[in-house]
Amino acid sequence: MSRILVTGGAGYIGSHTVLELLEHGDEVVVVDNLSNSHQESLRRVEELTGKALLFHKVDLMDKQELEHVFQQYDLDAVIHFAGFKAVGESVSMPLNYYQNNLAGTLNLLETMAQNKVKRLVFSSSATVYGDPKSVPITEDFPTSATNPYGRSKLIIEEMLQDLYVSDNQWDIAILRYFNPVGAHESGRIGEDPNGTPNNLMPYISQVAVGKLAELAIFGSDYPTPDGSGVRDYIHVVDLAQGHLAALSHLSTSPGIVTVNIGTGQGCSVLQLVQAFEEASGKPIPYRMAPRRAGDIAECYANTHLAASVLGWRSQRDIGQMCQDAWHWQSQNPDGYLDS
Repeated sequence: MSRILVTGGAGYIGSHTVLELLEHGDEVVVVDNLSNSHQESLRRVEELTGKALLFHKVDLMDKQELEHVFQQYDLDAVIHFAGFKAVGESVSMPLNYYQNNLAGTLNLLETMAQNKVKRLVFSSSATVYGDPKSVPITEDFPTSATNPYGRSKLIIEEMLQDLYVSDNQWDIAILRYFNPVGAHESGRIGEDPNGTPNNLMPYISQVAVGKLAELAIFGSDYPTPDGSGVRDYIHVVDLAQGHLAALSHLSTSPGIVTVNIGTGQGCSVLQLVQAFEEASGKPIPYRMAPRRAGDIAECYANTHLAASVLGWRSQRDIGQMCQDAWHWQSQNPDGYLDS
């Protein structure tokens, strides 16, 4: 049994990972400032697992409070999710993203070093590949960023590489997520965006539940089988389990590793809409709209490294992703505010 600190643990991916850690028998300490999450998600995680977790409302920008948390617990590792994450918002508010994501991570790393906690799993993103020249994408593809959100992830990756070079007592797994979707099969925890969703699946599910009138599909003329953009959608529970695999790997194979976390399967926007209609039994009205600046035609992972290094593979298909997303949305039309 390990004691794991999870930053941003009340968020979408964080709460699912906390659940998996508790199910695994680990002790979990969550720090989250609740700026884009709800403590209700953690209450439901405790209810689902029958296990207690420790929660501290702390912003990573508050180094003194963060230090206080580290001094309270004998921690074995940190999973770092906390950060601003909306691509469009990052373009209009770049300084906020650099201040929050970079300075918050610096505070975390300095506090970890001071307290001799040097095992870290970092939540990165496939956005660090920019517009890839080909697919599927392997981890050695050149990196670049098309927006400040992606650039903040890329800078943190480089910070972690530099940190490891300076002190190889660190054990670090950098996980590059593709497109997390779905929800826990219970329908009790899921994605609960503030305001109008930025991501496709919650937008589709809010159309299905009647909160939004129709879906706008940006781009009908991409060089893809049906003209809509192709992405690698991965079930959030599979993604969460990837973090446990990464922690296990670091405990037996010290060092630094960068791994794609996806399914290796491309799925177009129109295919996802069709799959959601089948899963929910609801029509999804949509209109085709012009391409958005910065969007790319297709993006999906080569997942061989995750399988060979972490011993991890995704288990759930697109139908399961849609069923679970619909189960969550239909039970919680207003997200955690329903509680």
